[in-house]
Amino acid sequence: MLKIAIDAMGGDFGPEPIIDGLIAALRINTAFSAIAVGRKEELLKLIPPEYLRRIEILDCNDVISMQDHATDALKRKDSSIYQAIELVKNGQADAVVSAGHSGASMSLATLRIGRIKGVTRPAIATLMPTSENQNTLVLDVGANVDCDEKNLFEFAVMGQIYAQDVLKLDEPIIGLLSNGEEESKGNEVTRAAYELLANSQIKNFAGNVEGSDIFKGTVDVVVCDGFIGNILLKTAEGVADTIGQILKKNLKRSLISIAGAVLMRKVFKSLKVRVDYAEYGGAPLLGVKAPVIIAHGKSNPKAIKNAINQAISAASSRLEQDIEDKLAKYRNF
Repeated sequence: MLKIAIDAMGGDFGPEPIIDGLIAALRINTAFSAIAVGRKEELLKLIPPEYLRRIEILDCNDVISMQDHATDALKRKDSSIYQAIELVKNGQADAVVSAGHSGASMSLATLRIGRIKGVTRPAIATLMPTSENQNTLVLDVGANVDCDEKNLFEFAVMGQIYAQDVLKLDEPIIGLLSNGEEESKGNEVTRAAYELLANSQIKNFAGNVEGSDIFKGTVDVVVCDGFIGNILLKTAEGVADTIGQILKKNLKRSLISIAGAVLMRKVFKSLKVRVDYAEYGGAPLLGVKAPVIIAHGKSNPKAIKNAINQAISAASSRLEQDIEDKLAKYRNF
């Protein structure tokens, strides 16, 4: 049975939504158990007695806050995220989920769990909704501000393997994010990455794609550096929220609009589901030796439940081994 380590203290709203999400995941999936890491006295109050047989509690008092520096996490060995990562490092858990300090999670996962052989830098991946009722996997969205062409090549390999092994896509198509589709477009790094990808043995490289292609579903995996990817992610979140606000304000202006709003309720509900981060759970940190899912700090129980499901799917696959094998294949092309 799989065992998932949960950083129960790291979210913005304390342990309650995290434990509620864990209970929801346990309720629908009997194939895993959990280790909740945090203040035992607080956690026990939140866990129904009938679930205690499937939830161990690792007691620790320290919590890395959003105001702390990521480097502090390496020294604070009694923090919930440090202890959760250590459970995976020591083989006591198969994956870890945290809604806490993302920088601390990344640093600890990279240094304590370690990188997959052949990976220079781990990357954070996220799913973006498209008009084709599917999702586009984008990476990196924040782990690496500065990248070279080798990093981008590795992101392409990791993203394609994740899409195959976890998202269950057949022959995922890769695109390189640039400011135009032509081979000559992009900065020095993206042009070099284009050449590297085009000349390699990697399958289904579609070449350069533009930002709009992400939301059209033109390709399955989009590769970029973490600086661009994080701006893209935050911009998409802002646009989705703004569209919702504009629609609400305009629909309140007339009785006809109000009548239309009733008819459009299902459409709005569907739109909300497509752009709601809670539907996707969290962002996998690809390139480390075990699944690490980084959830949004404001995660509600639904988001935590889906993040745990992501961790289970990744831990049940050959993700890490397939990434290592594929990078080894391309190492000397």
